[in-house]
Amino acid sequence: MGKIIAIVNQKGGVGKTTTSVNLTAALGAKNKKCLLVDIDPQGNSTSGYGIEKKKIQKSSYDVMIGEVSVKDAIIKTNYKNVDIIPANIDLSGAEVELVDVKERESALKKALLEQKANYDYIMLDCPPSLGLITLNALCAADAILVPIQCEYYALEGLSQLMNTVRSIKRLYNPRIDIEGVLLTMFDGRLNLTQQVAAEIKKFFPKKVFGTTIPRTVRISEAPSYGEPIMYYDKRSKGADAYHNLAKEIIKNNK
Repeated sequence: MGKIIAIVNQKGGVGKTTTSVNLTAALGAKNKKCLLVDIDPQGNSTSGYGIEKKKIQKSSYDVMIGEVSVKDAIIKTNYKNVDIIPANIDLSGAEVELVDVKERESALKKALLEQKANYDYIMLDCPPSLGLITLNALCAADAILVPIQCEYYALEGLSQLMNTVRSIKRLYNPRIDIEGVLLTMFDGRLNLTQQVAAEIKKFFPKKVFGTTIPRTVRISEAPSYGEPIMYYDKRSKGADAYHNLAKEIIKNNK
């Protein structure tokens, strides 16, 4: 049975989509069968795999409102062991359409059940908010991965996120756990980075990944070519970092 990991932080610009795209590709390269579900209306994970949003016929929006099955929405990517359910701006309407639906917080969980056994990992790229779409991801997930940028405002909003996760655990999903906290845009030469990292380790004792994701131009360039970093530049520091993160996750889930 596969593990569902929601990549979540309601703060934007922390590396959620970058991590969703590159970690999924790294796990696939290590012979783990992966499904990436793009549930951000911006559809950046979809673009990150070179899929044109205008040409999408079935998306995560259709899955969440119950119009199509997960199986019918899956697209095989050009990359080893990686399938994707794409997203586009249509998904922004799902929050409104699900408001009056019974058990609306479980729509994604129910949809994914049929495919859970077919993958080692199902990754959910969440929007930068704690709205109904993210609530669905937290109800469906076995664990959350929280990317945090190493900057002054890093811890802002984390208390709110953790309160939400505790509420989800109590009300809807008792098994949800923290897969880990990932330090992104990391520059070990800066005192601020070291200070922020120390604060985060205090906030999440024993939950911070040993791997950090560096701030590099190559990671920023890769999405414009529709390629994960390990295919765009396999010798780059970013590719090494995501390979190491994949190793950590596989080791932690043995």
